[in-house]
Amino acid sequence: MDPVEDLLERLERGELENSDTVLAYLAGDEVGLPDAELNEGRRRALLLLAAGGDPHRELGVDDRAVKALASDLWSEERRSRLGAGLDGLALRSRDLPQVRSAVIVLAGDLDLAWRLYALSLLAEELGEEI
Repeated sequence: MDPVEDLLERLERGELENSDTVLAYLAGDEVGLPDAELNEGRRRALLLLAAGGDPHRELGVDDRAVKALASDLWSEERRSRLGAGLDGLALRSRDLPQVRSAVIVLAGDLDLAWRLYALSLLAEELGEEI
């Protein structure tokens, strides 16, 4: 089975937490960030996270470090590619009503989707489950 399909089905069954973050991460596969730029942005975000206290506290979409990473990596073209990734997920989840609904909500608020994508990238760097 395709790993994305497996994740989408697990989300539909409610087996995974943070479904919006997982969906943004999956859609972000379309963004195509250069490794060097991603690593630099993550490094700056980790410094902000450490300066704010415990770097292993639970992250939120409105955390300063998440917003900073989102800002560092943002471009209109990348945001459009994230939207295209969400459109692709909507098609793939047409038989998964809860997942499809969540994807449509994210597609309607690309600013939130972009911050969730940044959150997922920072969580990945910290070795946390999304």
